[in-house]
Amino acid sequence: MLVKTFRWAFAVTALGLAAGVLYDGWTALGIVAILSVLEISLSFDNAVINAGILKKMNAFWQKIFLTVGIVIAVFGMRLVFPVVIVAISARLSPWSAVHLALTDKDRYQELVTDAHPSIAAFGGMFLMMIFLDFVFEDREIKWLGWLERPLARLGRIDMLSVCIALIVLLVSATTFGAHAHQHGGTHADKAQTVLLAGVAGLITYMVVGGLSGFFEQRLEDEEEREQEAAQKAERAGRPGSPVKLAGKAAFFMFLYLEVLDASFSFDGVIGAFAITNDIVLMALGLGIGAMYVRSLTVYLVRQGTLDDYVYLEHGAHYAIGALSLILLVTIQYEINEIVTGLVGVVLIGASFWSSVRRNRALRDAS
Repeated sequence: MLVKTFRWAFAVTALGLAAGVLYDGWTALGIVAILSVLEISLSFDNAVINAGILKKMNAFWQKIFLTVGIVIAVFGMRLVFPVVIVAISARLSPWSAVHLALTDKDRYQELVTDAHPSIAAFGGMFLMMIFLDFVFEDREIKWLGWLERPLARLGRIDMLSVCIALIVLLVSATTFGAHAHQHGGTHADKAQTVLLAGVAGLITYMVVGGLSGFFEQRLEDEEEREQEAAQKAERAGRPGSPVKLAGKAAFFMFLYLEVLDASFSFDGVIGAFAITNDIVLMALGLGIGAMYVRSLTVYLVRQGTLDDYVYLEHGAHYAIGALSLILLVTIQYEINEIVTGLVGVVLIGASFWSSVRRNRALRDAS
């Protein structure tokens, strides 16, 4: 099962490392390997969240996520995205940006660094909305009950998550504006850029999440009917099967997954510049990492890991909340990628251990 699920990731690893050696020798192999590990460590929480969404989709859309989705993730976000950032921020054509990336790597990195505030604001807002909507929802299983119970009560207030996200965005934008003014005011307009990018992230979340939620809602009646039919079948001695999202609902859920993956990949793409400013090595390393994240997502779904370890999803959402704040803080201050990766690993590790203890306690009680 493990080998079957990860076979494409293993194949891409071999091809990617070989391509690195052919492109720039053995040093390139080391850089590609480091970038792969960086991407996996920063995106483990991504895999857990993706698995929670993917398990609702039917086999066809799960396959689309692994084929079309991986093309978007690897080529779109890890190769095209940094080039598009440079093209927009420097007002260059995409071809000029590619030429710059291959011929003047230092200037290319400088332009990506200049674009970082808008990237961080967009990604930070999108991820923050995911976290807030999760913690404000009253759910049966609670990990940190002392925190989640009062938050669930607060969640009864309409649009609270949007209000909090906008307040955080305003604080981030004005803080950055003050910081820029103190340094000569040459980047004072960045405050406006941060505000616009953050609002764009918020709108993207609400549109994509709203559409997927709308179609999911339309299927709820059908799902209830299917569950009733499954219960009748079980009583009659025939096995029932769970309902999976298909059609428009699955399509918008797929779109939501891709935007989510894009938001998660921001820190990986930006972090990669701390290691190399060569877009070829960056695409190879981050692409390998993205394949492992996709395979891990499918593995979690097929093994039913989220059902067995019930707090994993909580840990991943807390990691998302931490990452959203880290992205917003990086608008003004530099934070080491190791810190970013460790925060997610520690939170998910803690939620996994809590799940193990819960399962053990349930077994002992029975």
